Amino acid sequence: MNHQTEMKSIIDAHSHLWLRQDTKWNGLEIRTTDRGRSLFLGEERQMLPPFMIDGRNTAEVFLANMDYAQVSAACVVQEYIDGIQNDYLAEVQRQYPDRFFCFGMANYFQPGFAAEAKRLLDEGFRGIAIPGHRLITDTQRIRLDCDEMMQMFHEMERRGVLLSLTLADGDEQVDELKTVIAECPELKISIGHFCMPTDEGWHSQLLLARHRNVYVESGGITWLYNPEFYPFPTAVKKIREAIDLVGIDKLMWGSDYPRTITAITYRMSYDFVLKSNELTDEEKRLFLGENARRLYGFENLVELPYIKNMSE
Repeated sequence: MNHQTEMKSIIDAHSHLWLRQDTKWNGLEIRTTDRGRSLFLGEERQMLPPFMIDGRNTAEVFLANMDYAQVSAACVVQEYIDGIQNDYLAEVQRQYPDRFFCFGMANYFQPGFAAEAKRLLDEGFRGIAIPGHRLITDTQRIRLDCDEMMQMFHEMERRGVLLSLTLADGDEQVDELKTVIAECPELKISIGHFCMPTDEGWHSQLLLARHRNVYVESGGITWLYNPEFYPFPTAVKKIREAIDLVGIDKLMWGSDYPRTITAITYRMSYDFVLKSNELTDEEKRLFLGENARRLYGFENLVELPYIKNMSE
């Protein structure tokens, strides 16, 4: 199938890049080892496909995957388990401005993070990422509506930059985010991991997208439904359910690259949507690219030809 004839522009709203994992979260170590593996919170995990033997999850390798899968552009968010990657992502943004939208991330466990975020925006980042579910540890909790967070959000609203945010399962942080939305109604927010639809309380997050400037992206949905595997019929049903509840204009595709491609190919992370009979062609167009193009302001999107596999 020639996907380019069906989809003019596909945009990934949730991906990750790093040069090396070397960090801690909740008192436990995350560290790149070899053959695509990492020490991860007390156990060894296959963090990358095994052929990425140096553990470097670079923009160039991702671009090769994007070109092969005909994905025109991608948003690169950040996560504590990968370590803060601001220096590398600033370089990626400068080198590939038409292919990547990179989010900066401050260290929210250290006082003064609002000033740190302001410096990141001064340096050219057009968005700030918060892995909200990581703000809750065994020993502390950083609230999304604490004074310093609100200071940061007001500055972001003033500048017109975006917030990429993941939340703990269910409604644990929903009231905090409601406070943010009420106080910063012009702040554009993208909620990741499709609001964790494997949790029965996921609607509490999803319904926040009824607010004018709140969006939802599906990064990680294939790992949530990995036990049923491709073509992920339950994931498609959840996308259909979300469309019915908040409208297709508020929803975007995300892959959670590279973690998801230890199980499936990068193309498969959206192909199950493209081939579904439960979504209309217009819904697929908006979900797989157009909504993200509009929200993140992508211009000059590259058009990528379909390259036949040797197996075809």
